[in-house]
Amino acid sequence: MEWYLLGGVLLITMALISTLVDRLPVTPALIYVFVGAALGPWGADLLVIDIFDDAALIERLAEACVVLSLFGAGLKLRVPLRDPRWLTPLRLAFGAMLITVGGIALAGWAVAGLSLGAALVLGAILAPTDPVLASDVQVRHAWDRDGLRRNLTAEAGLNDGTAFPMVYLGLGVLGLHSLGVFGTRWVGVDVLWGILGGLAIGLLIATGIGRLVLGVRRRFGHAVGLDEFLAVGIVGLVYGAALFAHTLAFLAAFAAGVAVRRIERRERGDHVEVDDREPDTDDATHAEHAPAVMANALLETNEQFERIAELALVIVVGALLSSVTVPSAAWLIVPVAFLVVRPLSVIAAMVGTRRPWVERGLVSWFGIRGIGSLYYLAYSINAGFVGPGAETVAGIVLVAIVASIAVHGVSVTPLLSVYRRRPEAKAA
Repeated sequence: MEWYLLGGVLLITMALISTLVDRLPVTPALIYVFVGAALGPWGADLLVIDIFDDAALIERLAEACVVLSLFGAGLKLRVPLRDPRWLTPLRLAFGAMLITVGGIALAGWAVAGLSLGAALVLGAILAPTDPVLASDVQVRHAWDRDGLRRNLTAEAGLNDGTAFPMVYLGLGVLGLHSLGVFGTRWVGVDVLWGILGGLAIGLLIATGIGRLVLGVRRRFGHAVGLDEFLAVGIVGLVYGAALFAHTLAFLAAFAAGVAVRRIERRERGDHVEVDDREPDTDDATHAEHAPAVMANALLETNEQFERIAELALVIVVGALLSSVTVPSAAWLIVPVAFLVVRPLSVIAAMVGTRRPWVERGLVSWFGIRGIGSLYYLAYSINAGFVGPGAETVAGIVLVAIVASIAVHGVSVTPLLSVYRRRPEAKAA
């Protein structure tokens, strides 16, 4: 009974104060952390959850949240697949991420005394930027042409999938995942097939479903409405197929969003204006407007699910803080990850690009950690990653998530306000 009361009060409160929160130098996620801590053993002792005992539940919840967020990130990106604007996010999602894994792993080994495998797991957990908590720095809609927001959105969409092979590598070094002879299975299955297969499954299935729905709507005037069913259905089918094929399912979810938006862009072209009016049934079945109505409805529905999932998961993070012992090494490793490893990795990955230096600096700073890192932590624990090393990693990861919510959340509004006043803020 008390959970119904608490849930209702919390949701109504956030709805009432959302406008006020938008004007403050904080994000809703920071409020959720305090709510979680207050509900947990440090406060009312109503939400008792443990990162090790409840890892299976946490993994499932975080997985659903990340998948929805990745699909939404793809839907926001109205960039052709062969467009050179993908090169910068690809550099960040592969080059910067690999450097970040290595840098954090080195810090974990040298400062926290972790084994090689545990250090690699720590690096892989904290390397990807988060698509869930980074909504304030992502593109606001599909027609947002801001280069900084586009690169951060695409990076978060890609590297939450590309980080998985590094998690597998760390677990493999610990003997918890098969790497094959001289790592051949890891390279062939976890890296090459995982990445290429995941992208292909997401693009092909979502494109097929999108065109089927549009065809039925245009020809028969049916399949209009229930967009929440369609959104969850596409995500579920794509994600399930990717898991069944042993590919990187997170990448498949992101690619599915890109595919649906690609249908809209190919039929409407680049030079279209944002239509602010409320679409109706005629728009949904119109030859020209139907693709945009479908893509935008899916994005709106997905964002509603995502906001609720974010609230629940960040409250869980706040309650989880009481379940770990924070190692002293965390107070050095987390600042090093934010202030040294992330900036150096971004600078190295963006060498040779024409992006303005102010944009590179902001990309370096907004390496937000969040629900994706929570998922990878829970996944690793469920794979058998336990013991003193795992406890150390769990403490560092949770501190990094909360620190990211705090420092990145407080800094996002003033930094982006300054950035938007500069001519470099315009997309190239």
